[in-house]
Amino acid sequence: MVSMSDTSAHGDLYRTAEAQAGYFTAAQALGAGLARSTLKHHARPGGRFVRIGSGLYRLKYFPGSMNEHIMSAWLPLRDAGAIVSHASALELHELSDIIPSMTHLTLPRDKRGVRPRPGVQLHTAENFPTTCELSSIQGLPVTSVERTIVDILAAGERTEQAEMAVREALERGVTTPLRLRSAAEASSRPVKKLIESLLDCDSR
Repeated sequence: MVSMSDTSAHGDLYRTAEAQAGYFTAAQALGAGLARSTLKHHARPGGRFVRIGSGLYRLKYFPGSMNEHIMSAWLPLRDAGAIVSHASALELHELSDIIPSMTHLTLPRDKRGVRPRPGVQLHTAENFPTTCELSSIQGLPVTSVERTIVDILAAGERTEQAEMAVREALERGVTTPLRLRSAAEASSRPVKKLIESLLDCDSR
């Protein structure tokens, strides 16, 4: 017999997972009121949940989504302060036609000891993005368009990728030359020069 408390816990957990592309952590399940033994029971073959990795689960019959690979990479590192950045942020902003082979996440500098996970590229930042440099896309914290482009250039990643992102962002009106220059102010001189070069190319 299913108790009212079990029903309530499952309902709370579903609502949490619904906002996370069907994924949830063990901590979230326990926080919703699910007993550890119940979580283990439903994660067995034929159960309601699918165990994805250590401490990470998915609702078995939840519809798939295009960016769920990013959600599943970010969620286990959410409590460490991770945010989606670099090429993965471009992907979420729809400013690149290149699908990165790994999910890129940025952590605060004091979390640089966090163990890497398969398929995840971790970056650390002393000047961690401020609230003004973040966006929310599909429930994920993502670096803003401007901060994403600056981060890609600062990391020495593909300049042509940044060039395409700048051109697309300006054409769509999701950024301006002023905002891009402002975002580059806290970066190095080479990055500022690259931003100017990209803006110059776009104005021709």
